[in-house]
Amino acid sequence: MTQYVTRAGIEADPKLADFIETEVLGPLSRDVDGFWKGFAALLEEFAPRNAALLAKREDLQAKIDAWHGEHAGKPHDGGAYRAFLQEIGYLVPEPGDFIIGTRNVDPEIATMAGPQLVVPILNARFLLNAANARWGSLYDALYGTDVLDAPPAKPGGYDKERGAAVIAEGRRLLDEIVPLASGDWSDLADLDAIELADPAQHIGRTDRGPLFRHNGLHIELVGDPDSQVGKTDRLGIADIVFEAALTTIADCEDSVAAVDAEDKLVAYRNWLGIMRGDLSESFEKGGRTVTRELASDVVWTDEKGAQHSLPGRSLMFVRNVGHLMTNPAMRWDGKEIPEGIMDAVVTSAIGAQDVAKLGRHGNSRCGSIYIVKPKMHGPEECAFTNDLFDAVEDLLGLERHTIKVGVMDEERRTSANLAACIHAVKDRIVFINTGFLDRTGDEIHTSMWAGPMMRKGAMKNSAWLKAYEARNVGIGLKCGLSGRAQIGKGMWAAPDLMGQMMIEKIGHLRAGANTAWVPSPTAATLHAIHYHREDVFEIQKGLPAAAKLDELLTIPLADGTNWSQDEIREELDNNCQGLLGYVVRWIDQGVGCSKVPDINDVGLMEDRATLRISSQHIANWLLHGVISEEQVMDSLRRMAAKVDGQNAGDPFYRPLLENEDGPAFSAAKDLIFKGVEQPSGYTEPLLHAWRRKAKASG
Repeated sequence: MTQYVTRAGIEADPKLADFIETEVLGPLSRDVDGFWKGFAALLEEFAPRNAALLAKREDLQAKIDAWHGEHAGKPHDGGAYRAFLQEIGYLVPEPGDFIIGTRNVDPEIATMAGPQLVVPILNARFLLNAANARWGSLYDALYGTDVLDAPPAKPGGYDKERGAAVIAEGRRLLDEIVPLASGDWSDLADLDAIELADPAQHIGRTDRGPLFRHNGLHIELVGDPDSQVGKTDRLGIADIVFEAALTTIADCEDSVAAVDAEDKLVAYRNWLGIMRGDLSESFEKGGRTVTRELASDVVWTDEKGAQHSLPGRSLMFVRNVGHLMTNPAMRWDGKEIPEGIMDAVVTSAIGAQDVAKLGRHGNSRCGSIYIVKPKMHGPEECAFTNDLFDAVEDLLGLERHTIKVGVMDEERRTSANLAACIHAVKDRIVFINTGFLDRTGDEIHTSMWAGPMMRKGAMKNSAWLKAYEARNVGIGLKCGLSGRAQIGKGMWAAPDLMGQMMIEKIGHLRAGANTAWVPSPTAATLHAIHYHREDVFEIQKGLPAAAKLDELLTIPLADGTNWSQDEIREELDNNCQGLLGYVVRWIDQGVGCSKVPDINDVGLMEDRATLRISSQHIANWLLHGVISEEQVMDSLRRMAAKVDGQNAGDPFYRPLLENEDGPAFSAAKDLIFKGVEQPSGYTEPLLHAWRRKAKASG
């Protein structure tokens, strides 16, 4: 049982309280007693408001469920449905035309376009890799992936044939991005005699070689004729380094399994290490100990001899949790504290050290703290977050709107009222983003009682999803986000399929997104090529107006579909395999994001949103009689055998089939069979409960 210390009426885990007082508030010279009293006053105001917003979600959902029940068996009437949603307050009036007023936004967010990484905050090594992915080796990215149309590298050291193919592709990309005044890069005779078609692109030199700029992104040539690669290159070029992950989100939410004070302390300490600039991690690699730290800035000299510097690290956001969950790390008024409020206070207090310029490197050059807020339902909840951040700024003595917010457009009520949501945070918004998995999970749950949903694959081409993606960009542009904030698109989930990513993901830019999520530093380096090929800000100027609301409100029902038993079994197996493959790591090992093999053994970077869509889809088909409980259990057991086989090489893995009564398999069953009753179809309440049981049992 958790032992607490009491601070101004707040019961806190003693290690967490000590961390806040000594490591967070100490360097800020903050009055500790005053902080806790202010925190308590903040909780007294915002904890009841948080609870009321969650109650409103449930009330609206109950009314929608009842409406679908009353109209069961009748053709769907879109006009009547929209009128009903307006009547119950699910749809709110659109605000008048406005432009966001956010100020003091770093260029990586406002005026530059490039890849964005999302990384679990509990894993210090991954967090450092992501933060350092601001610059990436193009040669490494090409050499080790399937992007090149050339034989893969032969094992046993450096493959010169593969290396030659990499060098040739590097030259071709230089011809495309920074063309010479005459001839091709493959014909260039002297690295010190570069004359570009556009001389302004050649801005200077680092201590390693020439530095170029195109579409706001930098490219560095590394000259080293004595290196393994350089000595095979006529110009002695050892590498081409791309500016890649402009921004990174350190995630406290969907990609982590943080269920108690122990977990939250790891998260907060890692975030402090990033803000202070002293986070490091040592590990064994190739028989030796490697220590990873944050990269230094890139120093370069212009043609007049003046020195300048470029950030060596991604600009860091932190993603707090949503409004739903509580956490036993702190208690208030006899109950667990709303975790989103705790995150807002603690991560902002840590960020205040960066604002005070106490870190080794610095994160925001504009004195801002960047927080992504997920899973908000509609403008009322966005307004709550705006008020909460006001109160946190007052608590910490920060200027108004120091804390910026990124709004995840991943709930249907937010999508349907997106302009009003942006308006509610118009002076601190720096980010809107779409995501297929969570958004589809909420789409299914909101219309759970309307009828059986189409298959997940068909969902990707459905009317509502196309409208959702287009409206997000269109509304964002209308509200003035271009040049002031990020309009983002979702994750490329297959880190081993980089060749396919290079074909498909450029579509995010052509749709108007000035950032998009990638699963690894390597993927960030390759995705950066897309931002050289397309000028997103020019594309945004020519995009059409937002899609209509009626298209967004189209329910993805499988009306008139008569699936064969093979098709039903295929869909069910796909859902069960994905669910089990992820949940067994979350529950048994506390791993919230990893490369999980899918049913076809393709490794996909999965986080908690995977469970939401899979569990809600199965729950929907169960509810409407497409499948039976017996079919689900049969699929779960068969897919458990497959998942066990896929994880046979993991010494820490606990087989599912040998532990059907264990926490992991039990959690999977609960996610399905209790899916209809879960708030908004979220998986967190069940996952947290089963993870705590797993931790308690050792």
